[in-house]
Amino acid sequence: MKLNNLTPAVGSTKTSKRVGRGQGSGKGGTATRGTKGAKARAGYEHKVGFEGGQMPLQRRLPKFGFTNPTRVEYQAVNLPTIQAIAEKLGVKEVDADMIKAAGFAAKTDLIKVLGNGEITAALTVKADAFSKTAISKIEAAGGKAVVTE
Repeated sequence: MKLNNLTPAVGSTKTSKRVGRGQGSGKGGTATRGTKGAKARAGYEHKVGFEGGQMPLQRRLPKFGFTNPTRVEYQAVNLPTIQAIAEKLGVKEVDADMIKAAGFAAKTDLIKVLGNGEITAALTVKADAFSKTAISKIEAAGGKAVVTE
């Protein structure tokens, strides 16, 4: 076996269709493009969403909805997660940086503590926001909920 006698496996390659080579090729005249229209012409490039002059889908459908430009989005973290972080690190105070370092929120996320689940340890929890049930459960366990700016 040498480089000059290497060939692709049988059936792995196809010969390309040679179009625009005259009548003798069997694909003369229109060169397999059909008759007339933009697609038969040279230089045709379709626009995204163009439907041949028919009213495009994005213009047929009505506008709807509203995006509030001043919306503040929080990453939700539940109480058992906070207790697990505190137990793993062996601390009595959990803040947003610890939650982010543990991988429960991205670096730029704001964190809201929700009251789903139970907490037994008396922890001081610092976050951007708390739900009412989260505050009551943290305080019932002997801890404090501190809102950071």
